[in-house]
Order: sequence, then structure tokens, then C-alpha cells
Amino acid sequence: MTSSIKEYGIVKKIIFPLTLILSLFQLYTGGFGVLTPMLQRGVHLTLVLMIIFLIYPISKSFKFRWLDYLAVILALASGIYLYSTYYDLFERVGNPNLADQIFAGVTIILLLEATRRLTGWILPFIGVLFLAYGFYGYLLGGMFSIREISYERMVSLVYMSTNGIWGTTLGVAATFIALFILFGAFLNSTGAGKLFVDMAFAIGGKFRGGPAKVSVLASALTGTISGSQVANVSITGQFTIPLMKKVGYKPKVAGGVESVASTGGAIMPPIMGAGAFVMAEMTGIPYSEIIIAALIPALLYFLSVYFSVDFEAAKKNMKGLKKEELPDLKRVAKQGVHLYIGLAVLIYMLMIVHSSPMRAACWAIVALVISTFIFKRKTIKWSFLLDALHTGAKGMLMVTVACGTAGIVVGIVNLTGIGITLTSLMIGIADSSFFLTLLIATVASIILGMGLPPTAAYILLGVLTAPALVEVGLPVIVAHMFVYYYTCLAPITPPVALASYTAAGIAGSNPMATSFTSLRIGLVGFIIPFMFVYGPALLFQGDGLDIILAFTTSLMGVILLSSATVGWMRRSLTLIERVIPLAASLLLIFPESITDTIGIALAICFVGYVYLVKTNVYASNSKEEAQ
Repeated sequence: MTSSIKEYGIVKKIIFPLTLILSLFQLYTGGFGVLTPMLQRGVHLTLVLMIIFLIYPISKSFKFRWLDYLAVILALASGIYLYSTYYDLFERVGNPNLADQIFAGVTIILLLEATRRLTGWILPFIGVLFLAYGFYGYLLGGMFSIREISYERMVSLVYMSTNGIWGTTLGVAATFIALFILFGAFLNSTGAGKLFVDMAFAIGGKFRGGPAKVSVLASALTGTISGSQVANVSITGQFTIPLMKKVGYKPKVAGGVESVASTGGAIMPPIMGAGAFVMAEMTGIPYSEIIIAALIPALLYFLSVYFSVDFEAAKKNMKGLKKEELPDLKRVAKQGVHLYIGLAVLIYMLMIVHSSPMRAACWAIVALVISTFIFKRKTIKWSFLLDALHTGAKGMLMVTVACGTAGIVVGIVNLTGIGITLTSLMIGIADSSFFLTLLIATVASIILGMGLPPTAAYILLGVLTAPALVEVGLPVIVAHMFVYYYTCLAPITPPVALASYTAAGIAGSNPMATSFTSLRIGLVGFIIPFMFVYGPALLFQGDGLDIILAFTTSLMGVILLSSATVGWMRRSLTLIERVIPLAASLLLIFPESITDTIGIALAICFVGYVYLVKTNVYASNSKEEAQ
């Protein structure tokens, strides 16, 4: 026992410098220029693998720890081999020598094992499945049969080129995503997490159901820097869930609200859980256009959650928090000046200067550090720099190995042509039913999203599913946004709803009950992708008038759907009364002239009916009191 404690102390001293080296490497290449693609990705992955095998042991038993140390040594050796033979490696593509074949096998095994330790069995299993298909797919009959592929050719593709492990997916993780994770770590280390929660409390805490509305606002703000559903729940849920319970929300509802609000972080511009950067790389669409296109759907998502919690609070006559329980808005706003400067530099570099995301994130970090030194030098400990570098490096681990393994899958798909086969299948289905094609893409996205980080799931679907949607007529950005949204919604989809389970742990509620409550509260989120498929104006596709009209009618539909699911519009609604706003909302949510006209007419009739009945009740009560 004593030896294991001593060993842990030594390992901890190794891990910390490695995380600093990884973060400083990313900052240096972000500011002064990346290495050639394979070297940039090779150095990044080598450091990541070494850190993973030290932090996440293969077993709790100390006697198997030697396997982790062996993995660290092999990872370092593989990295050194790649770096030292890089220029010769390209000349041997198609004809790898024995050392190339050995290190290719070692790198693939280490990558799959590291992925298993961080994400579970699903993604590495998919990786192994596709590798097996590459080797043995020629034995299959029918449309899935392929030509026999030799081990040498497989090594050349997966390891010796930028079409496999060292492909675009890992490239995004080793450049854009790494820098933005670092930026988020610097923001949090300088107080962004607490500031956003305090600001949300100051703005929305006094209104009915205040803590729930705080959850929506705080999660939206936090989501702009993290994009991780579970991380958002962990950060904001510690404050909002207990207060929601305090003002009267049931534990499962409090957990459901927090998990749904936090899930929106992955679709909230400008970071979108790093999905925006991956989408830009996969589609060739500029990053600035992607985050603009994502804006209206994200607003509709958060507004739907807001109205759901507002109607729930009104239905149960909940009050807001008292003034003395809330932070002062002016004081909170002043505390975040250094953070606003960092965010302003980021937005300016991305949207005005049109700088690369890496350079923008790098300069934003520099601006944040300088402004922190100016405005917070009396209160902040300068160890925050080391803390941010360490935390940021740890935040890169999962997405890096997930993207590396996804790169193997992407390489096999391109080598075997199975992507074209799957696209042909989906096109055939679309000939009979376009809606059914969308439904298949939805189910596939949610299932993959249940077991994978949204970015990794999106990468796989961006190769396997999105092309089919493009072939059947969807614009590229609409197809990719469609599959990305559903991978992001998986963490609140039963039965595997990680965000809901995390919130349930904080709320002390039943995990499955919380996940089904999340599903109800986030219902609009599951409809939004169909909204922008049938009404691309919601993604800023079209002229200004079409966009304004689509947003207005969709917003009305979102409010009415929230009213129908909660059962409140100025008063409690009966089950039969909920049918009218439900029907009106579905008509308004899908932007078409006829459906909008009928939906608006139904909405007017419904609101008039609700107010008329309420007025009659009041009149009746007043008359009785007078008598």
C-alpha cells in the first residue's frame, strides 16, 4: 500500500509536466504556425497517449500497472519513430518496411485502447469492426463485398498517409479544438464559470421559477465556452438544481431542466462543442457561416426550454428568489471585465478579421491573460496559468483519441467505398419516402451519440450519412447540421442519457425518470432539425423576409408546443385543450404558407379562447363575492 502511494506521487509529478508541454505546444504552434500536418498530429497524439496511460490505469490493481508504463514507453517510441522517419515514410507509401508495419500496429492498438479507457467500448469496437471489414470484406457477398486489401496497403492508408489516423479528424483535434479547449480552461480558471452563473442569477433569479430560468441562461452562457453537455451539468447544476428544488420543482424536473439546458451548450455558437470547426473542415463552408447558420436553431432551443420552465412555474405558482438572495448585477458585471475582453478579441478575430480559428483562440488567450493581470491582479493567484494549462490539456484527451479512432473509420470508408454503398441504400429509401430517410438518419445519429462524444459521432455520420442526405437534395450545411444536432441531443435521450444521469446524481432523483422528464422538456429540440430541413431559412438560407417570417412563425410554434406539453397558458389546460396548441404548433413549426396560415388562425382562436374563459371565471367569481 505504501509503495503504491509513493508510486502515485511519482506518476503525478510526471503527468503535470506532460500536460504543460502539451498545452504549450498547442499555444506555440497556434501562435507561430503549425508543423506539417502529420508531424503536428503525431506530436499531439503522442503526448495525449502518454498522459492517458498515466492518468487512467488499465486496472485498479497495482500489479497490472506495468502495462500502463509499457504503453507509455511504446507511445513515446512510436512518436519518436514517426518524427525521425517522417520524410522517408512518404517515399515508402505502398511499400512499408518491417518497422513501419510494427509501429503501425502498435499505434493502432494504443489508440484503440486509449479510446476504450476514455469513451468505453463502443467507438473502439466500431474501429475494430471497420478494420476487420477492410481485411475480410472480400469474403462477403452482395453489395457489401470489396476487393481484397493487403496488410501493406492497409498500413499505408491508416498509418503512413493523412487519410487514416493522421487525417483531417485528428487534425482538427490537434489544432482548432485543442486551442478552444485551452481558451475555455483559461476562462474558467479566471472565474468565467462562477461569473456566468452569478450573472444568470442576477438577471433571472427574481422571476417566477427563477432558478430554472437561471439554469437556462447560465447553461447558454457556459455552453458558449465549453460545449460539453456533462461538463455544463456539472458546472451549473451544482448551483441551479438545489435552488430549483428549494422553490418547488420536483427533483426529476430540476434535473431535467438542467440537463436539457446544458445539452444546448453543444449547439450554441460560437464553439458548438467544437462541432463548428469540424463541420467547416468536412464541408469546406467557412466557420463564420456555420455559426451564423446555427444561431436561430440554438435560440429556438433555449427559448423552448425557457418557456417550458416558465409555464411550469406559473402552473405551480412558484415565486422567484428574494432580492437579498441574489447577487448584484452591476457588481457581477464589473467583475467580468477581463473575461469580456478575451471573448471580444475572439469574436473580433473570427468575425471581423476572419483570422483562422487557431490564431483567434491564441490571441484571445493572450488578451485574457493580459486583461486578468490588469483587472484582477490583487485578487487572483497567478497559479491560474498553470491550472489552465493543466486543465486544458486534460480536456483535450477524450476528443483527441475519439477523433483519431474516427480517422481510422473514415480511412476505411474511403478505401473500401462502403460510404457510397450506404449512400446508394439511403437514396433508394428516399425514392419511396424522403421523411423515412430523415428518420433513419435521426435514429442513427442518436444511437451513435449515446455512446460517443458529439464531435466523434458527428465525424462518423458526416462520412456515412450526411452525403446521402446531400444526394437526395439537401444543401450541404442543412444535411450536416441535421446529423450534428441529433448527436448532440443523445445525452438527454433515454435509455442512455448521460447528461440526464449526471443531473439526476446532483438532484437525488431517479436517473431514468429524470431522462424521460428531460425528453419532455427538450421535445422542441428533437423537432428543430426537421424544421430547418423543411424551412432552410432558419439556417439563414434565403432572403431577409423569408428568414424573419420563418423565425417568427417557428417561435410562435415553440411557445405553443411548450404550452401544450406543460399544460399551461395563463391557466391550467385540460387534456383536450392541449390538443389545439399542439396542432397549431406543429403547423407553425414547419414553415409553409398554408400551414402557417392555418397555424396562426388556430393560435389566435386558442389564445382568445383561453383569455375569454379566464375572463368569464373572473367575472363569475367577482359576482359571487359581491353577492
